[in-house]
Amino acid sequence: MSVFTTVSFEQLQQWLTNYPLGELLELKGIAAGITNTNYFVTTSTGRYVLTIFEEHSADELPYYLDLMSHLADNGVPCPHPVANLSGDTLGMLNNKPAALVTCLSGRDLTTPTPAQCAEVGHVLAKMHLAGTSFKGQGRNTRDAAWRHDTAAKVLPKLTDDEEQLLITTLNFQENFNTQALPQGLIHADLFRDNVLFDGDKVGGLIDFYYACHDALLYDIAITVNDWCTAADGGLDDARAESLLQAYHQLRPFNVAENKAWAGMLQIAALRFWLSRLNDFHFPQAGELTHAKDPRYFEQILKMRQKYPQTLSAMHINTTH
Repeated sequence: MSVFTTVSFEQLQQWLTNYPLGELLELKGIAAGITNTNYFVTTSTGRYVLTIFEEHSADELPYYLDLMSHLADNGVPCPHPVANLSGDTLGMLNNKPAALVTCLSGRDLTTPTPAQCAEVGHVLAKMHLAGTSFKGQGRNTRDAAWRHDTAAKVLPKLTDDEEQLLITTLNFQENFNTQALPQGLIHADLFRDNVLFDGDKVGGLIDFYYACHDALLYDIAITVNDWCTAADGGLDDARAESLLQAYHQLRPFNVAENKAWAGMLQIAALRFWLSRLNDFHFPQAGELTHAKDPRYFEQILKMRQKYPQTLSAMHINTTH
């Protein structure tokens, strides 16, 4: 979400003539994240987020925009894409695909409480359930094959200890089968900066551009690894139990998910360690871009291997 593609006030004024949004009042770049270009756009009719897609093609993007519309229409708090005067939610700006979505109220959290983690677990389960009626089915672009290929790319840049950790985890991945787990629509990137809190309630889930069809447990593991991690990289049991219990109340976990939990936490940590290693060693040029420290997820991965958990250890009764 850094600014890779510069848009001037005058350019956006002209572009917005095809939208029923009134007069452009303010354009402000968003200096967070690492994938797309994002701006806050304020017009006389309200505040929106403009996204210019740096990696996705115009052919891929209707899936994500239709998905957000579906979820918003089914009670999941998330941005709703804005259609232009021709009825299209996707346009072109500076020769790149671009879209406007509604700007939600709230702010992201740095240090969530167990109660706030429970709210996230509840909304995540609600999203998974709403996804069952969505007809699209996107491919996970950060799947096992991507992890394997990215590992090969970054391995020459690693220290001996990092290399050993990566090889060990890749070997584990080879024997970790997730096909028997419940599958469905997942967000795949539900970090703290992708959830807005309005008071003590979730105001919205944002940044759906990694959403895809995969194991639901993978989505939960990604979320827990960010929301429920202690300073040393281990799990904060109080936060993790709150999130998982709230999720379980809406969509109960099964026995297979209980058995797979410890391994899935490792796979989720591996995915983001690799993406951060790739961004750190092979950065994409951008005006406001910054690479996140790979050591954060390296430590999480080490701790997940050292202290394996089951859902039963979180006082969740998986009886079916």
